[in-house]
Amino acid sequence: MSNQQISYIIGDRLYLNITDRCTLECAFCPKTQGVHKVHDYDLTLKQRPTVEQIIAAIDDPAKYAEVVFCGFGEPTLRFKVLLEVARYIKANGGNVKINTDGLANLVNKRNVLPEMAECVDALSISLNAQNAEVYDRHCVPALAGSYEKMLEFLAKAPKYIKDVTATAIDGLEGVDIAACEALTEERNVKFRCRQLGKVG
Repeated sequence: MSNQQISYIIGDRLYLNITDRCTLECAFCPKTQGVHKVHDYDLTLKQRPTVEQIIAAIDDPAKYAEVVFCGFGEPTLRFKVLLEVARYIKANGGNVKINTDGLANLVNKRNVLPEMAECVDALSISLNAQNAEVYDRHCVPALAGSYEKMLEFLAKAPKYIKDVTATAIDGLEGVDIAACEALTEERNVKFRCRQLGKVG
């Protein structure tokens, strides 16, 4: 277990790699392309780390601008583990951010945002497309209705979390960045355009 990359640093942020499972199979994700590295970090998980192992991989939450749940899977698929670790980070002076596909409510079959609100400072939600057709083509969701549920989550999120950003990737075929930005503005969230092939 000790050789697994549970935490990794990019810039002034600490990232936590807590699962390799995902609700999407995005064509543009390095993992889908058989690449398991982000920067120089190999994020292959032989087994999913426990709460204790994740906490042990965090040296000092307060010394980073943010501690980000990200890695090579969808962190909200381990929602209980995520909340336990997030509470530890907050109790030790850290700021918590989740990079998510926005499908936590769909997967957990309830609104999980009130629980997130207790220990999460920021959300980055992968919007990825201006409509369901383009989204389904690039993101290949496992669950029906994923795009609509993600948009619903995006609209609800600012009522609970003060810092919410939606992202889309410039350079993906058929993705209209301006239309994506307009969708986020309608839902009172910030927008960030990412570049194809650039991670982190």
